[in-house]
Amino acid sequence: MLEPEAVTTIVRMGKLGWGAKRIARELGMARNTVRRYLDAGGWMPYRQPPRASALQGHEAWLRERFVQHRGNCDVVRQQLQRELGIQTSLRTVERACRVYRQELEASRRATVRFETAPGEQMQIDFGQVRVMIGGQAVRAFLFVATLGYSRRGFVCAFGHERQSAWFCGIEAAFAHFDGRVQTLLVDNAKALVQEHDIHSRKVRLNPRFEAFCRHWDVRARACAPFRARTKGKTENGVGYVKKNAVAGHAFESWAAFEAHLVRWQREVADVRLHGTTGQAPRERFEGEREHLRPIVGIAPFVQLRELVHRVNAEGCVELDTNAYSVPWRLIGEQVSVIVGDSMLAVRHAGEEVARHAQLAGGRGRQIDRSHLLGAAAHPAPAPDVPPADALLRPLAEYEALIGGGWQ
Repeated sequence: MLEPEAVTTIVRMGKLGWGAKRIARELGMARNTVRRYLDAGGWMPYRQPPRASALQGHEAWLRERFVQHRGNCDVVRQQLQRELGIQTSLRTVERACRVYRQELEASRRATVRFETAPGEQMQIDFGQVRVMIGGQAVRAFLFVATLGYSRRGFVCAFGHERQSAWFCGIEAAFAHFDGRVQTLLVDNAKALVQEHDIHSRKVRLNPRFEAFCRHWDVRARACAPFRARTKGKTENGVGYVKKNAVAGHAFESWAAFEAHLVRWQREVADVRLHGTTGQAPRERFEGEREHLRPIVGIAPFVQLRELVHRVNAEGCVELDTNAYSVPWRLIGEQVSVIVGDSMLAVRHAGEEVARHAQLAGGRGRQIDRSHLLGAAAHPAPAPDVPPADALLRPLAEYEALIGGGWQ
């Protein structure tokens, strides 16, 4: 193709009466090229000759596979060769799927607000945050629950995110709201969901979480994988707690941190004007309270764990970075640690030797001073040493041994 300036020169010379042959000789180009631009009257873009695409007629198949693999064209290209016997380049597949990529991106961003009836749903989630406690940055796990109708929330902190923390958090939320909902909307954490097929949407709950739901007579619904927007009320709640309740604060102890969260919920989160409902969550909760089912008479779902630990040199067993004392005589022995609902029991040889309240934070120490009594009064036995007079022998015996005395 010629540059637009050269084409302008050809057209101008043609208007002056020059023939195609003369213009071609003057500009040093082919006569047919000059004649083509003279007939067109100016510059014209290059038109690629139409060619049949190797993917023509497979548009529906391409769209289905493209959406199935979430825009991964390389996987689509491999399936194209394996299933249809069509071998083509990755660039060709990307060009063919260009129109579907915009559609996929729009579906990712699309959010349909789903409002629930009073007492119908509670969304739960965990979030991690670094908190300054006692002058050190401690990693805390925030359990956040949000009622779907009133948007009233609940938050408590744990030192881990294991299944027991999920159960304790849910039960603490029920106690905070003084009632339970019909449905729990959860994410796909391994502690709750054992399997969630992204295509068939078949969900298999963790057996113990399923037993927990039966105990409290609630249904569990898992949000779609990679679709955090289906649980947006709690996702926003976690961010709100991090940015508003925790950011910029430092605490003397873990207990002070927990007390701050309780006060923040009461004085800030519950009384703020919610951006979606236009009401304070506490005011809107008054219309939801009567729809919550009672929790009176339902015992907590006790989570028992039995672990085997060795008593360390300080006379303690360690669990979740916390230390709990046992009688000093068991130092070096293996003991069974039974973790229950807020309590911890230590057993040895079939007998319970210690019981402690379970610490909520990390790197704490729960010491019963009676376990240490007698440790100082029973020092390690000294090695057998013969009396001093047994080491004294007459020099004549040594002289006889070496064959004579000194001259």
